[in-house]
Amino acid sequence: MKKRSSLLLALLLIVLCVPGPEARSLSAGFETTILFTHDLHSHFLPQSTEDGGESGGYARLKTAIGRERAQHPDALLVDGGDFSIGSLIQTLYTTQAAELRTMGALGYDAVTLGNHEFDHTGAGLARMLNAAADSGDRLPALVEANYVPAPENPDRDAILAAMDRYGAQETMLLERGGVTYGIFGLMGVDSHDCAPTSGFVLEDMAQAAKRCVESLEAQGAEFILCLSHSGTEAGKGEDYELAKAVEGIDVILSGHTHTTLAEPIVVNGTYIVSAGPYCQNLGSITLEKRDGSLRLTDYRLIPIDGTLPDDPDTAALVEGWKAQVGETYLKRYGLTYDQVLANSDFDLSTPRSGVQEGNALGELVADAFLYAASAADQAAGREYQTTVAVTADGVLRAPLAAGDITVSQAFDVLSMGVGGDGASGFPLVAVYLTGAELRDALEVDASVTPIMPAAQLYCAGIQYGFNTHRMFFNRVTDALLYEETLRTEPALSIGSGGGQGEYGYTVTQVDTVFSEIDDSRLYRVVTGMYSAQMLGTVKGKSMGLLSLEPKMADGTPVTDFNDCILRDENGSEIKEWYALAMYLQALGAVPGKYSAPDGRKTVSRSWSPAELLRAPNWITLLALAAALLFTIAVVFAIRAVIRRGRSRKSR
Repeated sequence: MKKRSSLLLALLLIVLCVPGPEARSLSAGFETTILFTHDLHSHFLPQSTEDGGESGGYARLKTAIGRERAQHPDALLVDGGDFSIGSLIQTLYTTQAAELRTMGALGYDAVTLGNHEFDHTGAGLARMLNAAADSGDRLPALVEANYVPAPENPDRDAILAAMDRYGAQETMLLERGGVTYGIFGLMGVDSHDCAPTSGFVLEDMAQAAKRCVESLEAQGAEFILCLSHSGTEAGKGEDYELAKAVEGIDVILSGHTHTTLAEPIVVNGTYIVSAGPYCQNLGSITLEKRDGSLRLTDYRLIPIDGTLPDDPDTAALVEGWKAQVGETYLKRYGLTYDQVLANSDFDLSTPRSGVQEGNALGELVADAFLYAASAADQAAGREYQTTVAVTADGVLRAPLAAGDITVSQAFDVLSMGVGGDGASGFPLVAVYLTGAELRDALEVDASVTPIMPAAQLYCAGIQYGFNTHRMFFNRVTDALLYEETLRTEPALSIGSGGGQGEYGYTVTQVDTVFSEIDDSRLYRVVTGMYSAQMLGTVKGKSMGLLSLEPKMADGTPVTDFNDCILRDENGSEIKEWYALAMYLQALGAVPGKYSAPDGRKTVSRSWSPAELLRAPNWITLLALAAALLFTIAVVFAIRAVIRRGRSRKSR
């Protein structure tokens, strides 16, 4: 018995002394895998790609997630914000919280907020969070460390209560596979600027990050992950600066700028990763951490495309959301989700960012705005006025592929924003500018686009050209208004009910008449609410060199853009996307003229002196005078040097 007891005791001591798998992992370092997305923008369903394929879709994303977790059972799944606003399902945002509930079903561990989560204002965010909590569904954790309701926000208490009810927090600890992760979320400066109606205030990113890292380390976090909606551009940007400024962050998931990083950016020992927008890819990074140092062992961007089968449960969930959209938001328009509006024999692509040129999709949208304005005038019994329609690069969110064009695809093109009615989609507004201000608006397109690509404009009712090498704010060389006399047949109503009606029309022939711009006359400009609001900021952003002040029809300044909203005969807002949908439906088949830019905007890159110096304004004249004075000064300086040299030689 003594010998047996001694043997058992010895075996027990040996077992106790041998470290288990978890202890071995932590003593020798550990390996971690993080799966990530950002800027999903409600892309529940696949979208067509320019090569004729498809990209995205949450049922396919679920399949990819399942495959990755089969290889890495302890992998984290996180998102970097802007998970909403980008498809018709976003119309369920405040009532059903479709995005967060679906992300919970996909298995997301944590998410942060992006600027588009505030498109319905901070109060809309609160309603969404309450709807999510009411559902009882599994939901991802929500982390946000440096973005809080402003003290003066009248909805502050309700927003804070909703965030608390959901369980939102600055930081969180998550234990997975024997490793303790510390996770926190941040909002960036540009992202905050892109959420003007949030009613939130921003704390300095680096300051908040340092606080979070210190707190998480004190709580025992072994691996620290930042979900940042700030972004990187050309290898630099806000998240690059964050990594430089703050020690101790292992990985930054960088959202907001829609960047796709084929390889991580490594700064100050921190790995910065991005997978691209719109559910195009699922990112995966695997790192080994040993003695405080990280070593990359695997990094992949897994395409979410037609090679992946749909997960049936997720597909059924998405179909349920589609049905709800049809029963609620689309019902007021007499439309259905997959209803075909028109057919196109060619692709209509979104603009190439930063490349100054015409764009057929932009021109189609601008023409649709003119169509809606004319139809609204007919509905109200008003005489048609000379009108210029404007849309901007930044609001054109999706292309239209060749083939059938559906209601949901038309919505995807112009999916941003919320109207004064609280419903998804920016409404069209009509404001007035003088002819001189209209020319300044064209200078925004010509001069501001190189530094702010989203400002590139596409117009209808005006034809103009500019030279990219001319002086800033004097690049436009010519501009003419044009009015198209539309020979029509009765067709679709622009009213809320859709269907046939007396106010719409189908174009059978177009006669065009050109006219000069009268600088002192008021002209009506029809555009989306967001673009109209941006017009009023041009003077400040151009340091007073350009002056744009949106006005009412009587010439008084606009004080509330809600007073300028275009409405149908029932008093309902005419949304940007709905104007496009009705124009497409009236066309039936997209005309061949939209297969390429039609020349209404011409961009010259000539260095011809005659073109560069033609019709100079005061800015160009001032620059020429400065150049002349500088040249004279240089000549005098050279002559002085020569004289001094001669004087020395004569000695």
